[in-house]
Amino acid sequence: MFGVTKEPLAPTPGKAGGPNPTEVATARAAAMMSNPVHGLPFLPGMSFKDSTKTAFHRSQTLGYRNGYAVVRHPTVGIGGDRLQVSQLSQAELDKLASKAPVLTYGQPKQAPRAEFIPAYVAFDKKVLKFDAYFQEDVPLSTEEHYRIRQVNIYYYLEDDSMSVIEPVVENSGIPQGKLIKRQRLAKNDRGDHYHWKDLNRGINITIYGRTFRIVDCDKFTQVFLESQGIELNPPEKMALDPYTELRKQPLRKYVTPTDFDQLKQFLTFDKQVSDPVLRFYAIWDDTDSMFGECRTYIIHYYLMDDTVEIREVHERNDGRDPFPLLMSRQRMPKVLVENAKNFPRCVLEISDKEVLEWYTAKDFIVGKPLTILGRTFFIYDCDPFTRQYYKEKFGISDLPHIDVSKKEPPPVKQESPIPEDKDRRFVFSYFLATDMISIFEPPVRNSGIIGGKYLGRTKVVKPGSSVENPIYYGPSDFFIGAVIEVFGHRFVILDTDDCVLKYMESNAAQYSPEALLSVQSRVRKQGAPAPELDNQQMEEDPGVQELEALIDTIQRQGKDRPCRDNIRKMFQIYDKEASGHVDRETFFKICDSFHLPVDDSLVKELIRMCSHGEDKIDYYNFVRAFSN
Repeated sequence: MFGVTKEPLAPTPGKAGGPNPTEVATARAAAMMSNPVHGLPFLPGMSFKDSTKTAFHRSQTLGYRNGYAVVRHPTVGIGGDRLQVSQLSQAELDKLASKAPVLTYGQPKQAPRAEFIPAYVAFDKKVLKFDAYFQEDVPLSTEEHYRIRQVNIYYYLEDDSMSVIEPVVENSGIPQGKLIKRQRLAKNDRGDHYHWKDLNRGINITIYGRTFRIVDCDKFTQVFLESQGIELNPPEKMALDPYTELRKQPLRKYVTPTDFDQLKQFLTFDKQVSDPVLRFYAIWDDTDSMFGECRTYIIHYYLMDDTVEIREVHERNDGRDPFPLLMSRQRMPKVLVENAKNFPRCVLEISDKEVLEWYTAKDFIVGKPLTILGRTFFIYDCDPFTRQYYKEKFGISDLPHIDVSKKEPPPVKQESPIPEDKDRRFVFSYFLATDMISIFEPPVRNSGIIGGKYLGRTKVVKPGSSVENPIYYGPSDFFIGAVIEVFGHRFVILDTDDCVLKYMESNAAQYSPEALLSVQSRVRKQGAPAPELDNQQMEEDPGVQELEALIDTIQRQGKDRPCRDNIRKMFQIYDKEASGHVDRETFFKICDSFHLPVDDSLVKELIRMCSHGEDKIDYYNFVRAFSN
């Protein structure tokens, strides 16, 4: 049986709508190549293989051109058979790929654009909520090492901002509430911010150096993220705070078995005595350490359960906080086992296994020291009940009462000498009629101290006298070497004048022999007049004649000049060796303080004649030029 195909008739040339002869010929050739049995349709079971074909190689498609590897399109198929596809160039293929189909009725109409809705309107009041927690270290606690804090992370879709809020837990002792206020949060150092695409269940996010673990989200957040094509991780279980869970458990009760019947002891002393407490008065002397002091305490020993309590004794205006207890009521170990001696007491749970001996009433004896918690207390007294108890229980009837009060040492007088005051000189004047004192300080040029009246006439009280019965300085208190304290300032008397000597000689009963001798020797040594020159010496030495003539001329010309005695006294104050000479600097300072005309030609010549060497000046002859 053979299949027969009906070939279409060729259209009349020039008639519109007919097929192109060239295209018809090409189609026929293709059909013949696909099915070698001519006249059969190209259907399953209607095609046959050529059994005479022996070549099945593939054509070469790789080659080189100008030294470069190139790919060539195959022109024949396997075994040299012609390909049944049209050989089009790459440009023709690109043109067919980019060619848009044209409808019969022209270009299609564009669909209207959707109305623009801004994000703050589309996502208004739409918030994503995530449940998370973070771990916080607790370094200063023995009950917990870290803390789990549960938070809610809110993501606001309208402006991509976030906030972190911690639910408030009652009596937590932690500032809770809004941890991070609403804002755009940075994701990295490049300035990128967190987006809702970055959030998912079962991930960690870091915000301001703190890592949050997201464990779950609400229903709206889940629907929104899934609608945006985000695959959510499975939810996790919220972590719990171990310390919070520990507080929810009932307190553990410790029961220590003992042979001693504490209930019997309590009932015995609670019913038989009205005040079952031994009261001792003790001190803790810590004066050997820096800033230590001696403080008073009251030690209570409770007979009903052998516990000890130490209470502080506060005084008015002692400057301490009014804490009532130094040590709360508890049993005190006296001797510990060997292994517990070096163990820190702050974490040691005291029980009968760690203690060999406890403190009892017989350990508290008046007049003996007692060491409790590293402090040595000295018991100096007790109350009458304690004395009666020790007499009946232990046969001790002579408990002493020890006086531990310490006399305060006399206050140390604070003295603050100023180095600049050592070179200052003053003139004291004592007025016998009124017992008043005045102090004058001669001005010294370039000293930085303004001279003149230092103290006006006033009565000066001696140091150590009371306000009710003041004792004032008298004439007998003034002598060479005496120290006069005037309103906190101490002055040492260095010299006196002849008037003082005459008064002391006429009232010798008021002064000690040492005071009279010191003043007499000082005045006689410094106040000795210059040796008189006889006529023979003056005739033999022409310089002496010239000096005497110059002194006489200055005396006759001098008007309104300071007194000679005042000038001599000031020179004698600075001449501590009583040599009759002072250095040039001191000489001109004294002359300047008395406003002496050192620039005058006659005075200049007198200074030249009184000079001895380069640095000393004889002030005896210089003072003679001025009248009394």
